[in-house]
Amino acid sequence: MISVEGLRVEFGVKPLFADAGFVVNDRDRIALVGKNGVGKSTLLKILCGQQQPTAGTVSVPQDTTIGYLPQVMRLTDSTTVREETQKAFADVARLKDRVDRLERQLGERTDYESDEYMALVERYTQEHERYLMMGAESQEAELERTLMGLGFVRTDFERPTSEFSGGWRMRIELAKILLQKPDVLLLDEPTNHLDIESIQWLEQFLASSAKAVVLVSHDRAFINNVTNRTLEISCGQIIDYKVKYDEYVVLRQERREQQLRAYENQQKEMQDMRQFIERFRYQATKAIQVQQKIKQLEKMVPIEVDEVDNKALRLKFPPCLRSGDYPVICEEVKKSYGEHIVFAKVNMTIKRGEKVAFVGKNGEGKSTLVKCIMGEIPFDGHLKVGHNVQIGYFAQNQAQLLDESLTVFQTIDNVAKGEIRLRINDILGAFMFGGENSDKKVKVLSGGERSRLAMIRLLLEPVNLLILDEPTNHLDMVSKDVLKEAIKAFDGTAIIVSHDREFLDGLVTKVFEFGGGKVREHLGGIYDWLGASPSLSQEGDVKLPDSPKTKASPNQTPSSSEGQGTGQSYAQHKEQQKRLRKAEKAVEESERKISDMERRLKELDDLLMKPENASNMEFVTDYTTTKKALDEEVERWEQLSEDLETLAAGS
Repeated sequence: MISVEGLRVEFGVKPLFADAGFVVNDRDRIALVGKNGVGKSTLLKILCGQQQPTAGTVSVPQDTTIGYLPQVMRLTDSTTVREETQKAFADVARLKDRVDRLERQLGERTDYESDEYMALVERYTQEHERYLMMGAESQEAELERTLMGLGFVRTDFERPTSEFSGGWRMRIELAKILLQKPDVLLLDEPTNHLDIESIQWLEQFLASSAKAVVLVSHDRAFINNVTNRTLEISCGQIIDYKVKYDEYVVLRQERREQQLRAYENQQKEMQDMRQFIERFRYQATKAIQVQQKIKQLEKMVPIEVDEVDNKALRLKFPPCLRSGDYPVICEEVKKSYGEHIVFAKVNMTIKRGEKVAFVGKNGEGKSTLVKCIMGEIPFDGHLKVGHNVQIGYFAQNQAQLLDESLTVFQTIDNVAKGEIRLRINDILGAFMFGGENSDKKVKVLSGGERSRLAMIRLLLEPVNLLILDEPTNHLDMVSKDVLKEAIKAFDGTAIIVSHDREFLDGLVTKVFEFGGGKVREHLGGIYDWLGASPSLSQEGDVKLPDSPKTKASPNQTPSSSEGQGTGQSYAQHKEQQKRLRKAEKAVEESERKISDMERRLKELDDLLMKPENASNMEFVTDYTTTKKALDEEVERWEQLSEDLETLAAGS
């Protein structure tokens, strides 16, 4: 679909990458990886035509459509959610206008026997068939399914977009791009503003419905579940690994070891040449050999080695006071704004040393409860912060409290104590402030850079209760690994609000789920909670991949003392699980049929778009038959999905 040859991009003396070449094929799921600043976002802009390379060519067939979601975009606030999303169907609307105009012309004409009238009838027939084939009649259902999959509810559809935060408006833009069904999707950090359920929905959508995808993401679980190929930008090159991310990590380590060996051999060879030159520079009998060595040395191209990973870097929190046994106790806590109840009857006890996660859809009250714990907002009920608790709080607005007159290095040097001061440069490097970046003034840093700096500052302060609200949003994978290991080694208590499954995995031992005005406690890690939660039950949602864990009701935890949750006998439970597996298999088979028919409709649509096939009745009949079968299968899928949900709820 997209062919790249000899690509070169320069912004300074050293190019971001040079002589790059690769092809994006149909059904490719490509993860674009590399350290921050190597040119990932720049490459996406070049692929979609928003930016021109210094040299090289990007070939895109004329009929190939590209959808691009940047990290930051200008958003309009003059429409409702539904109206803004309907802009995705602009082509369909223009085609409908043409059909309506032709229909009016036919109604105004009376020369029914003329060649001109017959030509007009033929044109109207073709345009009307195209309009029907573009799925115009089902676009509203698709719109609603997509918006609900990305976390909206029906009551949101008629609300002005101005009432939503920037993160929710980015979801609207993502919905528009997905509904346009482009041939190639270019996504730059698409999960930054999504909750876990929406991320899972997007994973399934990209796996089953998208044609080709190139994405940049620091969410390791997301790219592992979506991609089947990895393009790495490193040392000014683009290296193509035909494997998913986890396998790429292994291959990259092997490649780096080879680079190191080659680099060491070259350095030794160059050192031997320099010693020979210095030793025999002034001996006439060796003049020819000396000149040969000098020329050889000049021609040698130094081997570059990938930047050294900082995964081995370990941060250790400074000593702090021991807190009481229960740093946070909530009893019947309630928070409301007017008639809107955010949550009620929250009963929660967090023990000293526990690492817990707050999860749930955006807007369900996770950050609100954090603010209650911090004492920033009033609430009803009883909330006690334990004895000797020293809170370290990270939220996006913490970045605005940094002293803008200081440099990055000074900001960290002011809070670092003891031996940690000797490792400030290593720590800054691990969080992408290496080299000259440590001398930047805080006032010139971007929002993401300030957030990273605020995070480092917090890690070096003596606290015994960490509260982190979306700590990984602006971190790359190496930085997240450093942060995760630091929290795991932390002696105190941690509350983490995050949608990053890979970050939470192995870190937290308890999950508090926010939703529907309630807070439910689940014992176990993040994947235990995901395994215990039923598939999304919103009408029209795409079914999520099954978890290897046994399904349970929303109120049931993996360690529940209720056995199977219903008092069933073993035989009854076994039979129930058998029916459940059969229902899951039926849904999967139906989804496969739908995918095959949608693919066939697209093939027929492409054929009928060609002038020579416009009146081919065989193709038209095939299209009509397939479309009818697809509609019937979708209805069957909806019924099967409802049956599955009923079984899952009762298992």
